[in-house]
Amino acid sequence: MWSKYGHGARVAALTTIGTIIALPFVIFWLGPNMPPGKSTNVGDSQVFDNTVLLIVMTPFTVFILVYVLYAVFVFRADVNEPLRDGAHIRGHMPSQIAWLAITTVTVIFLAIFGSAELLSSGAGGGQGPHPIAKEKNALPIQVIGQQWEFTYRYPTYGGVETAQLVLPVDQPIAFHVTSLDAIHSFWAYELGVKADANPGVDNVAYVTVKKTRSFQIRCAELCGLWHGYMFDTGQVVSSSQFTSWIHQQQKLYAGSMKYLPPYATSYTPDPTFRAG
Repeated sequence: MWSKYGHGARVAALTTIGTIIALPFVIFWLGPNMPPGKSTNVGDSQVFDNTVLLIVMTPFTVFILVYVLYAVFVFRADVNEPLRDGAHIRGHMPSQIAWLAITTVTVIFLAIFGSAELLSSGAGGGQGPHPIAKEKNALPIQVIGQQWEFTYRYPTYGGVETAQLVLPVDQPIAFHVTSLDAIHSFWAYELGVKADANPGVDNVAYVTVKKTRSFQIRCAELCGLWHGYMFDTGQVVSSSQFTSWIHQQQKLYAGSMKYLPPYATSYTPDPTFRAG
C-alpha cells in the first residue's frame, strides 16, 4: 500500500494521524491540568494560554518525532551493506517554501495571540512599576522582601505590617512588591503570581482568588546565604474571616506601629541595620 507513495507523503500522513491522536489528549487532559491551576483569574488565563501553545506545537512535535523514527527505520542500512555516504541532498523547493510559510504564519499568530492575551488578562499590562492595565477596587497589599523573609503591609488598614499573608476571596488584590536590601522575587506559584522585589521599586501584580485555600510562597531569586529558607504559606479566607483577622493584627501590632516608617511605595533603610 505504502509503496506507491513517496517518502514525503508517508511522513505527512503519519504526522496527520499522530496529530489527530495527540490533540484530544492535549486539549482535554494535559493542557487544563497544567500549573498554576485555575484558582485565580491570572492562573486561569495562564492555563488557557499554555493550552493554546501546546495545541499549536503539537503538530510540529509529532512531525519531528515521525520524521526521526521514519528515517531510523526506513533509511537504515543493512548490517551486511558496506559503509558508504548517503545520497547528496541539494534542496527541495516545495518543502522549503511549505516549511517557511507554515512556520512564519505560526510565529505571527503566536506573537499576536500572546500580545493580546498579556494585555487583555492583565498578566502583562497589569504588572510592573508602571502597569498599563489597572485593576479597579483592588485591595493594596505591600510585599516587602528582606533577608530572609517576606512581610506584608496593609495600607488601607493603618499600614499594619504582618508576618503572614492573608487574602480575602473574590477580592481583586494589588500586590506592591519591593525590597529592603537585596533583590528578591515574590513567587506565589499556585496563584499564578511572580514579581521581582527590587530596592526602591514598586512592582505591581494583580490577582483575584476564586476560592478559599492555602498557597505556597517562595523567593525565586538567589538573595543570600539563607535564600532556601525564605518561604511561607499564605491563606485565602472569606471576607468576614479576613476582616476579623486584620483587626486582630491591628490590635496585636498596635504597640510596634509607632516604630514603623510611614507607608511608602518603597523604603531606604540604614545599611547597618540590614540582616546578613
